[in-house]
Amino acid sequence: MFTWISNSNNKLYTTIKDYVIITFGLLFFTMGWVLFLIPAEITGGGISGVAAVVFYAAQIPVGVTYLAINIVLVLIAIKIMGANFGVKTIYSIAVLTFFLSAFQNILTEPLVDDTFLSAVLGGMACGIGLGVVFSRGGSTGGTDIFAMIVNKYRNISPGRIILACDVVIVASSYFVFQSPEKLVYGYVSMWVVSYTLDSFLSGANRSAQMFIFSKKYKDISDYITHEVTRGVTVLNGTGWYTQEETKIIMSVVRKKETSSIFRKIKEIDPDAFISMGSVMGVYGQGFDRLKL
Repeated sequence: MFTWISNSNNKLYTTIKDYVIITFGLLFFTMGWVLFLIPAEITGGGISGVAAVVFYAAQIPVGVTYLAINIVLVLIAIKIMGANFGVKTIYSIAVLTFFLSAFQNILTEPLVDDTFLSAVLGGMACGIGLGVVFSRGGSTGGTDIFAMIVNKYRNISPGRIILACDVVIVASSYFVFQSPEKLVYGYVSMWVVSYTLDSFLSGANRSAQMFIFSKKYKDISDYITHEVTRGVTVLNGTGWYTQEETKIIMSVVRKKETSSIFRKIKEIDPDAFISMGSVMGVYGQGFDRLKL
């Protein structure tokens, strides 16, 4: 009984810590927009980029547009993917809406005089914020949700879907400003966000191959399959020193998903042996399409 209470307390502590860290990441992401991008009239990617374009064109607060679009996307996602769809995603959307609405007007002039520097600093802040959120299994919704919906019916990499959406979103700012310079700054910001996010999540190769040795391989495999929604292959092995038969879990996942997998493995089997390596290319369902 005491073990059950201890495990429950540890799980509660981990959950609370995750949400606190996600909230901090969302605040950092918001600061990138309200301190650098919005005052300099620079458009980034994602639904926050769409909300920024609407704000530049019609002066509708960014938080209002961001919330409205995400509500529609979340309702569609719940209908298509089930009621258990991303609690952390819904939390992130609500918190980010509050932050954008609360802090949008704290700065009306760019924090720095150079527009290019604003694009770089804003992109870095947004990338770090997203990295913090992703590292705890969170998401800011928006194009992430759209990518998951499309990927359910079409074998298209979510990364490619998100990239295509971001390119179109930034390009739309040209119709508001009629300025090639603003367009370039938007793409600079988008690239900096992507590069910073990759760097924060331990490198540009965002996929990882995991080999997990554990007597509780069934519980770990079920978690990766049903919660992380990644494929798992269980291999038969023999420990040469002990001559004992063992099971080896092999799975390829996104690097942003590894932190939640490690935490779950620690909860299920603290004595598990894990080997993880970066993967240069992953092709197949849920990853990139194989090109001939």
